[in-house]
Amino acid sequence: MQQILSRTRLRAGQAAAYEELHAAVPPELAERLRAAGVHDWSIWRDGQDLIHLIEVDDYRAMRRALADDPVNAAWQDVVNPLLEADDDYSGDDDGLPLVWTLKGQG
Repeated sequence: MQQILSRTRLRAGQAAAYEELHAAVPPELAERLRAAGVHDWSIWRDGQDLIHLIEVDDYRAMRRALADDPVNAAWQDVVNPLLEADDDYSGDDDGLPLVWTLKGQG
């Protein structure tokens, strides 16, 4: 299993709308995420910055599976206007590079 850290940024004034939207994502979306190999997805907010921790079997495979999924596309249509940059699930994104872990040091 992979742990992927990624970052997105909210448009100014959209924090409350984003948090309200994420109080509970649609059950159909949660089902599609799980089917694509997501074990957990946590989001923290620091001002306008959003930090995502994704625990997934294969991050790139998950993004490929969701790129053309109509449930995910509908969710992105709602979420993307709140973000500075749209996520269309294209490309070979690997999240933020890992620099160090205490566990990895031995």
